[in-house]
Amino acid sequence: MQKLSIIHPLDAPVYYCEMVGSTMDESRQLAKQGAPHGTVLLADFQSAGRGRGGRSWQAERGQNLFFTVLLRYPDYAAVPSALTLRAGLAVALAIVDFAPALAAMLRVKWPNDIMLGSKKAVGIIAEADGTNVYIGIGVNVAQSSFPPALAGKATSIALALGKPEPAIDRFLLLEAILSRLFQEIEEPAGNWRERLSVLLYMNGERVRFLAGAADAGTEVFGQIAGVGRNGELLILPDGASEPLPFITGELDVYGGT
Repeated sequence: MQKLSIIHPLDAPVYYCEMVGSTMDESRQLAKQGAPHGTVLLADFQSAGRGRGGRSWQAERGQNLFFTVLLRYPDYAAVPSALTLRAGLAVALAIVDFAPALAAMLRVKWPNDIMLGSKKAVGIIAEADGTNVYIGIGVNVAQSSFPPALAGKATSIALALGKPEPAIDRFLLLEAILSRLFQEIEEPAGNWRERLSVLLYMNGERVRFLAGAADAGTEVFGQIAGVGRNGELLILPDGASEPLPFITGELDVYGGT
């Protein structure tokens, strides 16, 4: 494990490993060893990386950013609400800082993805262990191709920009992300929900939503109406007069006309 010279607004260490099982699991070990609030663990490759619902994360070695940020809080009341969404907002804003040309096509898809156009470029997962919170972030930075099963669903910053791999400095992007995370989670200015609504994927459009547990959700057709105070997705169902909040579920496909 190597300590990197990365600009970090929390003045916490940023560690690098060539390969780990998952940065989330390794971050838990660092927490047990007393690592401070804001500690980052970055890896070139994860042999057992996971996303939402236990799904695996497939990526090329050394082409992307896989890291976990350890956040320590004194008690449960101090843990910020909607951490996954706010982390997504921070990453999205950092990508725009890093590559302004992507602003028009970049959106935050509830609850934990960032899209470039219709394809996923970033996945975020948050887990808690008592009052320790681990935010795992996977950014497709310079990956130039994907397996056939993912080719129509995934993209990278490099592909979206039309640039070859050497043109992308992933460590500069990491610094931009850490800066925005500090702003959105540690010192939020104004209303984060308003900032998110501008970038919210399919906001104001009709969708098909699978409410509830993955692969067993109840279909809801309606219009996305933003997010609630605690990060719940607000949907105005067809024929309803008021939006309903959903805390679990998944946007599946367009709702049609």
